[in-house]
Amino acid sequence: MAATYYCADSENGDHIDDPSEDALFELISELDDTDNTFIVIQPDEDDPVWFASVAVCDEGGYEIVLRDSTRREHKVTTETDVGAIANDLIIWLAARNLPGRPTQHTSTF
Repeated sequence: MAATYYCADSENGDHIDDPSEDALFELISELDDTDNTFIVIQPDEDDPVWFASVAVCDEGGYEIVLRDSTRREHKVTTETDVGAIANDLIIWLAARNLPGRPTQHTSTF
């Protein structure tokens, strides 16, 4: 069954459809600096307009990239706390426009 909203893929071939915060925590925890250096989370579609990635940094910790071309958003940060990364990713993913889910609108009253 294909992902309803998005999927996470690691360099070593792990694949999770619609990963939870706990699943993201596990994927990030399993990263290393040899043959499983990154994960990518993106919609399960051709030519996705957004993605998030987490990669192991040479100096320790992780580099997080959040990119959404529809919102002209491109953010690169570093972090060492896997729990904080997983939580931040879930929050960021919840704000994406996802197929089958109503588009979110914000107001500036």
